[in-house]
Amino acid sequence: MRFYSLISDLKLPAKRGTFVEFRNGLINICPVGRSCTQEQRMQFNQIDQDQQIRKKFVQTLNEKFPESTFGLHFAIGGQISIDAFPTGWDKRFCLKHIENEGFKEIHFFGDRTDEGGNDYQIFADPRTKGHTVTCPKDTMDQLTQTFQL
Repeated sequence: MRFYSLISDLKLPAKRGTFVEFRNGLINICPVGRSCTQEQRMQFNQIDQDQQIRKKFVQTLNEKFPESTFGLHFAIGGQISIDAFPTGWDKRFCLKHIENEGFKEIHFFGDRTDEGGNDYQIFADPRTKGHTVTCPKDTMDQLTQTFQL
């Protein structure tokens, strides 16, 4: 099975534009396509919530491209995509740059904190206090409550 057939075999109401985007430090895979409209983005997000398209896609990627062989980790990211990045390059990577700074607490706020999400590793890391948020307002509310702002 070829990688692109995984995307082309998906039955979605719309597919638009770039499906694989090379970014600094990761590859972003977008089953609906990066050129989708806001309406198509919201439609895909609802379908994904109902049918778990990205979760199943990640499972298939892990089967076809095992981390132990290819050195890639796959995680659900954002509203419409999947992130593929080298093993060890998840969001915990930044902690090595601040671990000797003497911080008493490190708080992390993220929306994809469930297992398989791109925030999970740093959210669950014992060096951080993880907070699951649902939107920018929820983040502000939790920041205000947590830090008594």
